[in-house]
Amino acid sequence: MKRKNFARRPGCAVEAALDLIDGKWKGVILFHLQGGTQRFGELRRRMPGITQRMLTKQLRALEDDNLVIRKVYAEVPPRVEYTLSELGESLRPVIDILKAWGESHQERLSCAPAPAPAPDAVRKPKQAA
Repeated sequence: MKRKNFARRPGCAVEAALDLIDGKWKGVILFHLQGGTQRFGELRRRMPGITQRMLTKQLRALEDDNLVIRKVYAEVPPRVEYTLSELGESLRPVIDILKAWGESHQERLSCAPAPAPAPDAVRKPKQAA
């Protein structure tokens, strides 16, 4: 993936950083890889909302940006593992702060769980006569 040139522009450092982790899934992938080396299937199970194609695309982009290391083992069936690179590890504090912020503002975010109905709002079904 070709990166934009952010040189000599106000806010270029922020734009460059956000460009590396943009989108819905890259930050989530980086978060899961903080727990250690993961295989493709493990990552897929941890993110049930992502398609196989999208996970592949995002992992390739993270690898191209040197945030993730992909290791292929020469065995049958082939085994591929993903781990954070040194540059990816340097994003750990950023991902942790994003997680903490999300947890503290979860009620206002669209991904927050739906509130439980009030006890008096639950109606009993009418019984047949």
